[in-house]
Amino acid sequence: MSQGLEGVVAAETALSMVDGERGELIIAGYSVEELAPNATFEETVQLLGVSPAGDREMPPIAHAVLRAAAKRNDDPMDALRAAAGLLVPDQLFAAFPTIVATYWRILHNQQPIAPRNELRHAANYLYMLSGEVPSAEHVRALETYLNTVVDHGLNASTFTARVITSTGSDLVSAIVGAVGALKGPLHGGAPGPALDMVFEIGDASRAEEVLRRKIEAGERLMGFGHRVYKVRDPRADVLAAAAERLLGGDPLYDLAKNVERTAIHLLEQYKPGRRLQTNVEFYTALLLHGLGLETPLFTPTFAISRVAGWIAHCLEQRRSNRLIRPQSVYVGPRGLHWQRRAGSQPAQSA
Repeated sequence: MSQGLEGVVAAETALSMVDGERGELIIAGYSVEELAPNATFEETVQLLGVSPAGDREMPPIAHAVLRAAAKRNDDPMDALRAAAGLLVPDQLFAAFPTIVATYWRILHNQQPIAPRNELRHAANYLYMLSGEVPSAEHVRALETYLNTVVDHGLNASTFTARVITSTGSDLVSAIVGAVGALKGPLHGGAPGPALDMVFEIGDASRAEEVLRRKIEAGERLMGFGHRVYKVRDPRADVLAAAAERLLGGDPLYDLAKNVERTAIHLLEQYKPGRRLQTNVEFYTALLLHGLGLETPLFTPTFAISRVAGWIAHCLEQRRSNRLIRPQSVYVGPRGLHWQRRAGSQPAQSA
């Protein structure tokens, strides 16, 4: 038996390959180090067999749902999940940035901004958030991030999408289910806490004191360690370089580098043999913050990228589908005998 399906092969895929021992990520045949800093996001999406075209506008009912969600101050991932279920399949990739940016502006009492189809996917998202056409440097930084997280093997949300697809259900249902899985803090919700930890430290002179206290209290250092990678996450190197290009010389970047070095040193000291290295979340937080995104937008921005991977996996699952139906091991009691409770009456037949 394998808890959490650890080590179990559940599908064949030509979309991405993750080698946790070697610290390698291949996306559609290209190493993430080669692809992410150089390709546009549209080019990467096409490599996965997904069309980057589509209607960026949302149906009117989606606007109404987002306004109702804002009145309740719903989490942006809850709003994304609700509105995504109102799209048609051809809109799923193109309209995710529209949902996130529209909800963010409504939530902050700002008028939503219509998408501009002449802008590329990343540029349009930044434009819809701020109302300003972003610089080429900001677009490149965001595209690099979107490329690094577009697909990553059979992770929890992708597996969810494939399971739903395997039942014969529709694409929209599969994507909504994947959004629900991504919302969980053990999957898509750690970039924010990683940045919070850097801000909490505040000054490089406090890094060892604060991190040592967290480790000794049994807290997890967010942005370090990965379920699959036993060495440094290759996406962390790509995003570290992107963050340096965007933020080089910024005191926050220097602080983050110091925190990273100190964290790795202490983790080796306190947890020898665990091989807890920097993961994608640490520099995701720094890069997205440098782009002006607030912490609650980090996971929805992840979804704007990963939806392309989800769609690609759903299409791949359909091509050679078999219902995904693993077994479970029963560990409950046996041989119990039912006794009717005092005063209860048996059901009467009609």
